[in-house]
Amino acid sequence: MALTFVLDPPLTAQLREQIVDLWADVTNAGGAVGFVAPVTADEVRPIAAAAFADVEDGPDRLLVGMDGGRLAALLLIIDNRFALKAHWRVLKRVMVQPGSQGRGYGAALLREAAEVGRALGLAGLQVTLRDGHGLEDFYAKAGYRVTGRIPGALRVAPGDDRDEVFMWLDLR
Repeated sequence: MALTFVLDPPLTAQLREQIVDLWADVTNAGGAVGFVAPVTADEVRPIAAAAFADVEDGPDRLLVGMDGGRLAALLLIIDNRFALKAHWRVLKRVMVQPGSQGRGYGAALLREAAEVGRALGLAGLQVTLRDGHGLEDFYAKAGYRVTGRIPGALRVAPGDDRDEVFMWLDLR
């Protein structure tokens, strides 16, 4: 089944819990979405609540991909909150349900995010990723290019520092 995308869906209690569960599932499957496994939904919930507030009250946007009635993918489109950067956004928490990976959902999610960016009149989208997950190739296939890296910026465990990699998709 193909994904159905919804931009800024109502953040009902049910959708909030689905997002928290997805976030924990993705992390525990090895995804680099702000936590290091193992993580519980209770640990994710406060960070998710802050993200929800920025979507409901602020300039950030939520893009969800539904497979039937089930949440299968999502990402946040983050406003830079700085006038000189108002022409581009940052994608964060790019997630696909682990059981749905390999079905093209991630690529479809990135294509939809690019369409949203174009509809908003943006010049580009940036994504930041944790090195060591093979994500550079995934984003490169979607048209993103590496624009920089900070060596050892992310400490995922004692003695395990990873580069933070910046990638850019030009929408012009």
